[in-house]
Amino acid sequence: MNNSGYWENIKSALNTSVKGLKTTIKHFKDAKKTVKPMSVSDPNYFTRQEGIMTLQYPHESLPIPDNGRYKLHNEIDDCIVCDKCAKICPVDCIDIEPIKAKETFGYTSDGTPKRIYAAKFDIDMGKCCFCGLCTTVCPTECLTMTKSFDFSEYDIADHTYEFATMTPLEILEKKKEIEEFEKAKKTDEVSSTKKKMAVKPVVKKKEEESNKPKPKFKPRPMIKKKKKDDE
Repeated sequence: MNNSGYWENIKSALNTSVKGLKTTIKHFKDAKKTVKPMSVSDPNYFTRQEGIMTLQYPHESLPIPDNGRYKLHNEIDDCIVCDKCAKICPVDCIDIEPIKAKETFGYTSDGTPKRIYAAKFDIDMGKCCFCGLCTTVCPTECLTMTKSFDFSEYDIADHTYEFATMTPLEILEKKKEIEEFEKAKKTDEVSSTKKKMAVKPVVKKKEEESNKPKPKFKPRPMIKKKKKDDE
């Protein structure tokens, strides 16, 4: 029985193990050089071959590009509560409760007048699909996607972020204000319609005729017809 194949396999296994250990020891020596985190846009990102690659997160993190689309943020002072973002959201993660104002109560940073209060402006990032449609339709560009990507929570209910700044007392006052304003407006409209529908005084025909001067008629002369016997 020839056992040469058996010993050759052992020799090949030892040689390959030694080669693998050499490569491992080489990388272990190079790992002493810590590589600083750099962005993908850096020209040396793909040329670096040495150094430790694992980051000590959260103490270290890779640079995030400026156009990163992650957590949504609403600048409530520039929001006109137009409700476009909530309507276009495919997953209904934006919940808004608007309250109309009697008149313009402020302006945004781009000069747009504010006529609606935001009693509620909640965004549920647990539902968000990060499509960015809400930021596209925003007329004042107050709704943006930020670079903040780490907003993990123990409870999924904590993924709902509130941006409205009105207190419950302010909400009640503004609701009462607009109700009284709408009631007063309706009463004014009703009174104006009644005035329009009021019947104008009509002068009687007899009085008009009596005031007018009567025409004078001259009597026509009577013409006698001749009898046939006289002819």
